[in-house]
Amino acid sequence: MKKGISRRNFLKATGIIGAAAASPLSLVEFSWGKGSEENFTVAHISDSHLTHIKGNEFVRNFDKGLKRAVTEVNFMRPKPDFVIFGGDLAQLGKREEIDHGLEIMSKLRYPVRWVIGEHDYYLDLGKYWEEKVSKLHYSFDHKGVHFIVLNSILTYDDWMFNKWKSPEVRMSQMARLDNPQGSPFMVKDKQIAWMKEDLSTVSRDTPVVVLSHSPLYKIFKPWNFWTEDAEKVQAVLKPFKKVTVLHGHVHQILYNQIGNITFQAMMSTAWPWPYPVSYAQAKNAVPKLTVFMNRADPHSERDATGWSMININNGRVINDFRLWENTNRTLKYDEKLGYPVDEKYQNPENRIPPQEHY
Repeated sequence: MKKGISRRNFLKATGIIGAAAASPLSLVEFSWGKGSEENFTVAHISDSHLTHIKGNEFVRNFDKGLKRAVTEVNFMRPKPDFVIFGGDLAQLGKREEIDHGLEIMSKLRYPVRWVIGEHDYYLDLGKYWEEKVSKLHYSFDHKGVHFIVLNSILTYDDWMFNKWKSPEVRMSQMARLDNPQGSPFMVKDKQIAWMKEDLSTVSRDTPVVVLSHSPLYKIFKPWNFWTEDAEKVQAVLKPFKKVTVLHGHVHQILYNQIGNITFQAMMSTAWPWPYPVSYAQAKNAVPKLTVFMNRADPHSERDATGWSMININNGRVINDFRLWENTNRTLKYDEKLGYPVDEKYQNPENRIPPQEHY
C-alpha cells in the first residue's frame, strides 16, 4: 500500500514548515511492506563524480547533486535500514575528492554500504579507498537477504601495471567518458572464486542481492558498459532462486533479465548519459525489456539525475526511481511474466514521444 502527501502537508505534520525554503523535497512517498517483518527498504545513491579544482574548491554542480540526495534520503519514510553507495564517489580518485565525498555522506542518518567505481580506483588501485572507506569486496546478511559487494571494475594486469607512465595518466584514461584507451572491466577469477566460496554456505532459497558498479552483463563495449567475465559471475549465481544485481556506472535506467538474475541500473546524482542507440545508431545490446527514460533537458542541470528507493519484498526488488525534474519511474518484478516491468510505461501504448525518439 502506498500513500503520497504533499511536501507542504508533510512539513506541517513534522513541524519543519519553517525550513521549507531550504529543503529540496518535492514529494515524500510513504511505503509499507506486505505482511512480513523481513521486508525492508534501502536507499541507493550512485555516481556523484565529485571533482576537485584547487584548494577547497570543487565542481559545484556535482556537489549539489550529492548533497540533495543525502538530504532527501534523510527525509525518507519509512526510514531506510541502510544506504548503498554504488561507486564513483570521486572523479579522478584524488584523496581530496574521496575525503570531500565522505564529509558530505557523513550527514546521512543511516549506515552506508560502499561499492567502488573505476573513478575511485585507478589512481592508486583502491589503496586510499580501503584505508578510508571500505573493503573492495565483501558480503553481509540483512533480514534474510544475502548481499555480495563486488569490485567489478578490475582489468588486465598489463593495462594496470605496465601500460602507463604514471598513475595520473592511468586514471585519466579510465576516466574518459567514451573510454577509447580503456580496458574491459572484469571481476577476475580470484574474486569469482571468493564469491563461490562465500555462497557455498548460503541456501539456494535465500534471496541474493549483488552490488556492483559496472553492469554484470554486456551492453556496449566502447563506453565500457561491459564486464568481460560477466558470464562467469552469472554461472556462480545460477543455482539460486532469487537473484538481483544492482549496479551504477551507466547513469540511466536499464533493466534486464538473464535466466534467474534480475539486473537493475541506478541513476547518477552528477549527470545523465544517453543510450548507445542514440550514439550514431551504434551496435549495442541494450536490453529489449528496457523502456528508455524520458531524455534530459540539456538546459537543466538536475534533469534525468536522481536516486532510488528500493523495497526488498519477499526477495524481489521493487525499484522506485526518484528522478529530479523528470518523471519518476517504478520497476517491479512480474511473477507471471518472469521479468521486471515498468509499472506505467512497459505497455508501448503508454509511452510518450521522448521515450521513443531523441
